[in-house]
Amino acid sequence: MLLSPFSIFVVAVLVLAILIVFMGVKSVPQGKEWTVERFGRYTRTLKPGLNIIVPFVDRIGSRISMMETVLDVPSQEVITKDNAMVTADGIVFFQVLDAAMAAYEVNNLELAILNLTMTNVRSVMGSMDLDELLSNRDIINTKLLSVVDQATSTWGVKATRIEIRDISPPRDLVDAMGRQMKAERERRATILEAEGDKRAQVLRAEGLKQAAILEAEGRREAAFRDAEARERGAQAEAEATRMVSEAIAAGDIQAINYFVANRYVDSLKEMASAPNQKVFFMPIEAAGVIGAIGGITEIAREAFGGSGGNGATPPAGPRPPVPPRPASPWGGPSGAPVVEGA
Repeated sequence: MLLSPFSIFVVAVLVLAILIVFMGVKSVPQGKEWTVERFGRYTRTLKPGLNIIVPFVDRIGSRISMMETVLDVPSQEVITKDNAMVTADGIVFFQVLDAAMAAYEVNNLELAILNLTMTNVRSVMGSMDLDELLSNRDIINTKLLSVVDQATSTWGVKATRIEIRDISPPRDLVDAMGRQMKAERERRATILEAEGDKRAQVLRAEGLKQAAILEAEGRREAAFRDAEARERGAQAEAEATRMVSEAIAAGDIQAINYFVANRYVDSLKEMASAPNQKVFFMPIEAAGVIGAIGGITEIAREAFGGSGGNGATPPAGPRPPVPPRPASPWGGPSGAPVVEGA
């Protein structure tokens, strides 16, 4: 069945209407923004979702990604402030904030950001010494981010982060730095060792000083004790001499016998304990020693009330005469200088 001209016209109008609707409805994906141009002039920006434009009058100009994007900064050689040649590379993160400015304020946005970053890397790193460059990457990143972000703000772009990924000095420079670090550590070790020796000598000297002080105090205390002991011995000797003198003055002859016998026994003890005498002969009669001990016995008997060893009271009257002793080879009547009473 052939269609009439009117039917063909209606079908054509329907097809054209469908085509116009299809051309006028635009679906923008999430994370994207499209610019609309009318007769070549920017009019508005389409947000994510369903949008309608005027067909044959409006057209889509640029499709801009609004997500954060990363660019790889290629390696490049940089001359530092102290004329050292290093190779550096990095990465830059940026995000478009205004799609219209990113589309119409700069041509080839990514290439512009990349070249801007590389240029500022040479500028920032070239103003620093090598040691500062290797130890202050955070400062380099902060300076680069400030400069690049300020330059890209007119493009509707926000530089979020810039990182220097690698800094590679020449091999000979690395070897020189290694030798320098080794020398520095050896210097520090020498200084620490010298300080340790100094501290040890100071402590040793302080210890010797303290020991000398304590030794001197010990000698002073010992001398004081010796003087005190001699003083007390002298006081005891003086007291004993005084008592003997009083006894002799009172007519007690046994007191001087005790005194002489005590000195005699002390002399024998000193002679027997001499280190350079092992065996010696004494021309002393045993009767003399026994006589001296007898004098001590008489003094003890008188001290305990005049009683004898068996408790009997000796008869009153004059003492029996003492038998004469043989002559001593030393010129006396006996070996003991005992003074006998009448």
